[in-house]
Amino acid sequence: MKLRDVAAVIRSKNSGPFELTFDIIFKDGDLFQRVYEAGVITQELFAKLYNLPVENVTAVIGFSPANAIKATLVRPIPSGALGERDVYGAQQHVPLFDVEIQL
Repeated sequence: MKLRDVAAVIRSKNSGPFELTFDIIFKDGDLFQRVYEAGVITQELFAKLYNLPVENVTAVIGFSPANAIKATLVRPIPSGALGERDVYGAQQHVPLFDVEIQL
């Protein structure tokens, strides 16, 4: 199954001009726990999806009170800089939709 099938919300946004943050919020606590424990959503996954060195993925954390996984990465181009195409960072989450999840 795909991440989009088990997540209620997958979104991205700026975390200041130099970072992007991603929220993956699950439909319920059981789904969150199963996906989190499966270890699929990792720094290495974000590095691969966004063609970044793994050290530019600064955090991937689970937050069980919200049934969510949050990730932060260094923007390849700062928000508003020449050549940057998504000033708000609100369109960067799409590659996460097709991540395969084995539960």
